[in-house]
Amino acid sequence: MRALRWLFVVLLLVAGVATAWCWRWLDQPLPLASPTVELSIEPGASPREVAHAWVRAGVSVPPILLYEWFRWSGDARRIRAGSYVIGPEVTPRQLLAKMVQGEEFFERVRLLEGWTLRQFRTELARAPYLKPASAGMTDVQLMAALGAGSVPGEGRFFPDTYLYSRGVSDLTVLKRAYETMQRHLQVAWDSRVDGLPLKSPDEVLILASIVEKETGKASDRAQIAGVFSNRLRVGMPLQTDPTVIYGLGESFDGNLRKRDLLADGPFNTYTRTGLPPTPIAMPGLASLRAAVNPERTKALYFVARGDGSSVFSESLVEHNRAVNTYQRGGR
Repeated sequence: MRALRWLFVVLLLVAGVATAWCWRWLDQPLPLASPTVELSIEPGASPREVAHAWVRAGVSVPPILLYEWFRWSGDARRIRAGSYVIGPEVTPRQLLAKMVQGEEFFERVRLLEGWTLRQFRTELARAPYLKPASAGMTDVQLMAALGAGSVPGEGRFFPDTYLYSRGVSDLTVLKRAYETMQRHLQVAWDSRVDGLPLKSPDEVLILASIVEKETGKASDRAQIAGVFSNRLRVGMPLQTDPTVIYGLGESFDGNLRKRDLLADGPFNTYTRTGLPPTPIAMPGLASLRAAVNPERTKALYFVARGDGSSVFSESLVEHNRAVNTYQRGGR
């Protein structure tokens, strides 16, 4: 009987020591094989798989310790999928909290105003840790994959900085950019001024893309939109170089020639009136707003000063004078 009591006491002591060691271990920094350890947890991964994955990634402890901690805490099933990075000061307690709270590590990709869809896709292809699911897709196939049907892809993605978890598909980023543009475009359309010479949100997007490409100084944006709106009202060709350049595609060598301006095509706004058939770039929010709320102006012409700003004219005589001054050196 006495032996059983001693055995019970010993077991209690062992359990107490083990418990004390476990509590202390939970608040000690985890030993890492490198200064930082990164891990992407896939959706549906079990707590045991997560524990083993951390050890394979570089956490130098037996995986059973991590797994039992996850399980004993009661939060094992609350671990979220995502990309995580831990440093040398992270404890087991903090590691679990990070995964339960979803404190993910995100990569980022910046998509710029005025870029074409081709430039967007090129930048996404270079983005680190982004699965190239759209590689090999045509633009038409891409839009279908995003659930946009046969809508042309140009201009349909909102330029912004996008965060993403490591290992996600580029289609995930593109879908967010597409849906963001849809929202901004609808808000712009709903806030349009009366008398706007645009019949649909699609036409707003097209004009906004032209304004984006023509604007060198932000303060001129609304006035540039006003000039193009005036031209649309009177049936005057928009005569904007960026549309012609867009129509030339990859054959454009950086030098726009007179023969290019004379060669008729759907994007040649010198030979055709009205808007081109699609946007020519991805407009930003400021250009969308300028397209639906252009400055009230009588100007029908503008020419670049050379410093990013433009000179606006109401008559062809004034415009030719400005061209002579700012582009021909007064000759």
